Amino acid sequence: MMVQVVQKHHQRTGELTEGVIAVLLTKSSFHPHGIKVRLESGVVGRVKAVMRE
Repeated sequence: MMVQVVQKHHQRTGELTEGVIAVLLTKSSFHPHGIKVRLESGVVGRVKAVMRE
């Protein structure tokens, strides 16, 4: 699934990184700040937008 995530060090600026989800890191189905994922590129961040499945 293609998503846009915000990395921890970009939370203030809101800079988004696009990629494909490799691993879901958040155990619950909801989190107020976004589900934490690891992208195939190795980037870890919280999902802010789903681009496509």
